[in-house]
Amino acid sequence: MVSFIIPYFNLPCDMLKECVSSIMELSLSKDEREIIIIDDGSDYSPINDLQDFRDDIIYVRQSNKGLSSARNTGLTMATGLYIQFIDSDDRLMTVAYESCLDIVRYKNPDIVKFDATDKPVKATSSDMQGPIDGAVFMRNNNLNAAAWGYIFRRDIIQDMKFTPGIYHEDEEFTPLLMLRAENVYITDAKAYYYRKREESIMTKRDNRHIIKRLNDMENIIIKLFDKSAALPAHDSLALQRRTAQLTMDYIYNTIVLTKSEKQLMQRIERLADKGLYPLPDRKYSKKYVWFRKMSKSSTGLRLMLRTLPVMAKHI
Repeated sequence: MVSFIIPYFNLPCDMLKECVSSIMELSLSKDEREIIIIDDGSDYSPINDLQDFRDDIIYVRQSNKGLSSARNTGLTMATGLYIQFIDSDDRLMTVAYESCLDIVRYKNPDIVKFDATDKPVKATSSDMQGPIDGAVFMRNNNLNAAAWGYIFRRDIIQDMKFTPGIYHEDEEFTPLLMLRAENVYITDAKAYYYRKREESIMTKRDNRHIIKRLNDMENIIIKLFDKSAALPAHDSLALQRRTAQLTMDYIYNTIVLTKSEKQLMQRIERLADKGLYPLPDRKYSKKYVWFRKMSKSSTGLRLMLRTLPVMAKHI
């Protein structure tokens, strides 16, 4: 059985209904699915608009505590063998997601990783790789941290929770979850429809929001880096790659979002104090190699301040 956890907060109810309907359209029987909606203190409760699903959902309303807390509440309540997070403005792509469920049914995985799309495309044939150890995958691939991009076995979470009150909570949660998985299956099935919205958290551009985003990411990077030092070598190398990738993204976002040399140099100095700068000399990807070369000198950093993000389009 799969527990589908849907955090909800102040969105049009039609989006939530579409999200729930996409789960109901799957081949799972009522005994094989559990749909948990966590209303995180919305101004208007959607419960009256969900009467068509009243026998198929578990609805919980809590005071507003943020996405991490809503997900944690869902995890506490879930009884399914597997977990799937879904944002309430998104939906599952029926045919493509069925191929992921087949992996769950017949391969007994710890994690199934799939792709997302921002277009309601028709399903196409998909490739599958696996099983592969989670740390091996992370050592050889960049990781998409979005928690909704995975079906995962509930018992590998153990005591893991999302950190409340921060942005980018998936960047901390997902790599640590992957390290606990021994049987990971990778599919390029576009099984999740991700709806881009102008008013979403990641598109806000006010200064206070930007600074919080950057500060939260910096703290996550430091936590993962410190944790990597305490892990066995096999896992440590995997988490080091992820930390380096996040540090690259953090420097890039500092440049693009602030356009401030003062902000950039202050944050670079803090990274250096923690041993996170310069970036490790690794050939993780062409973009990483280029960015490491550009970012290791003050001249390169200033050049990127003047030219990003236009320059990045040509990498």
